[in-house]
Amino acid sequence: EKFPVRPETNSRELKTRDLESATMRTNKFGIRIAASALAMAVSYGAHAVTDEDIINDHKTPEDIVSYGMGTQGQRYSILEDLNTSNVQYLQPAWAFSFGSEKMRGQESQPLIKDGVMYVTASYSRIYAIDARTGEEIWQYDARLPDGIMPCCDVVNRGAAIYGDKVIFGTLDAKLVALNKDTGKPMWIKKVADYQAGYAITAAPMVIKGKVITGVSGGEFGIVGKVEAYDANTGDLVWTRPTVEGHMGYVYKDGKKIENGISGGKAGVTWPGEMWKNGGAATWLGGTYDPDTDSLFFGTGNPAPWNSHLRPGDNLFSSSRLAIDPDDGSIKWHFQTTPNDGWDYDGVNELISFNYEENGKTVKAAATADRNGFFYVLNRENGDFIRGFPFVDKITWAEGLDPKTGRPIYTEGGRPGNPADMEGGKGEMVLAQPAFLGGKNWMPMAFSQQTGLFYVPSNEWSMDIWNEPVSYKKGAAFLGAGFTIKPANDDYIGVLRAMDPKTGEEVWRYENTAPLWGGVMTTAGGLVFTGTPEGHLKAFDAKTGEELYRFNTGSGVVGTPITWTMDGEQYVSVASGWGGAVPLWGGEVAKVVKDFNQGGMVWTFKLPKDRVASN
Repeated sequence: EKFPVRPETNSRELKTRDLESATMRTNKFGIRIAASALAMAVSYGAHAVTDEDIINDHKTPEDIVSYGMGTQGQRYSILEDLNTSNVQYLQPAWAFSFGSEKMRGQESQPLIKDGVMYVTASYSRIYAIDARTGEEIWQYDARLPDGIMPCCDVVNRGAAIYGDKVIFGTLDAKLVALNKDTGKPMWIKKVADYQAGYAITAAPMVIKGKVITGVSGGEFGIVGKVEAYDANTGDLVWTRPTVEGHMGYVYKDGKKIENGISGGKAGVTWPGEMWKNGGAATWLGGTYDPDTDSLFFGTGNPAPWNSHLRPGDNLFSSSRLAIDPDDGSIKWHFQTTPNDGWDYDGVNELISFNYEENGKTVKAAATADRNGFFYVLNRENGDFIRGFPFVDKITWAEGLDPKTGRPIYTEGGRPGNPADMEGGKGEMVLAQPAFLGGKNWMPMAFSQQTGLFYVPSNEWSMDIWNEPVSYKKGAAFLGAGFTIKPANDDYIGVLRAMDPKTGEEVWRYENTAPLWGGVMTTAGGLVFTGTPEGHLKAFDAKTGEELYRFNTGSGVVGTPITWTMDGEQYVSVASGWGGAVPLWGGEVAKVVKDFNQGGMVWTFKLPKDRVASN
């Protein structure tokens, strides 16, 4: 049984390592190297990360201090030394192993600060690495209990840096703040009850001195939420539930103060008391737009999957929310799949961008939803601007209402109601995309140079049916069964270049296995991503021509970054096959069954003599 994923139980897994407990290799030579690297890191690491550093992250290519290479999440680098004319000369600089027997999926995006890389790994681990040499400075392993229940592998997608701290979430739903130079814990806070199914796999972000985090657990009937913690003390500042009917709070001087019920009151878009276990997990984290001073968070599926048990739109599930970072109030929402009956979620990142139309600048935001539609919204008020399919086939909806963006459901496209059938199983339907989505968690990128979004997507369908189910704490709350199938014989993954103004697919790259890693683009006219077959690849951002590939030895499901150091441009990506596909993939899992696990971060650089002179 592959659901839920449970940790391995040997004693090596449960150790927490820091400087005083022999984090480094035990031989004297290893200790000397580690001490040397630490001294270097401390000298470089004297600069604390400020709010201004985070807001300007996209402008400072020598550091990467936010998930998304900037708070808006564009994953666009202004660096251009590495470009279409010389990317073939990109070469490995070093590779670092996450070590031990802990493999599984490595979905992390590294951070860079003052010559030190901070990268998380599976099983809630984090490492500080000398970015010049690849030598370990320190490692921290969270002490995980036996009963964690992550639905979709023991992954972690990244960390945040603020002041002298590096902060990340754990599979038992805690936030951990460590001294970024030594790895020593500075505070640890419980965000939610892991025994109810909560976890944290997303990277937090720090905005205005507050650590902002979401939670996982929608398959267990939890109640999604976004919370803010004081980055210096770990004290809770505000909490905002993402299911209608639940009260939000702010915390001042040790007092818990009501700050409005999400949606105004219970029972408006949910029947009976279904809202009490409504799901809408905020499991992918969020982005932040300084122009509108808004956090943008997506929410997951309503619980249970069986939509016949919860008629109504089921707010705020399968939605994008704009949230006030000061107190957690919801400014606006846009729901992509009302009364979601296919587990299409709505968590995928909402990326802020501007474009010109009729002589005016439009402040927009875009998202590629699991349901197969690409949405462009007005990020100031959440109004629908346009939407269009970005996958080859959508069966559950005929299209979108051109004014509201609400889906026009296909008659007979929803799984049948078990109450209408004998034997406790509803009528099965074939739905496309499959519930793993036209695009899942893996972040897309936006190029300020081409004006295109580069979307990692997949072509697959599913047989899905509904079943009776009732809520029990800590148990799967689905009420559905499914089998995922490839939609084509020769490829599943498709990297697409999409024009957000026209809906045109400018180019595509087809990949045999599903794409499950993030994307980055650069001013050098390049698009980087990885494949489950193990390759880091670079494409021409305008044409889609493959210009570079390197075999990392295991599937790439992490997100690449690029930065500059000592006058040279570097690229890094985590390698290690895993994630939801081999666990939930049905017939698709057969395509990837022979892929080897791994656990490394690879770093490449362009030699100085290959940089074109101006």
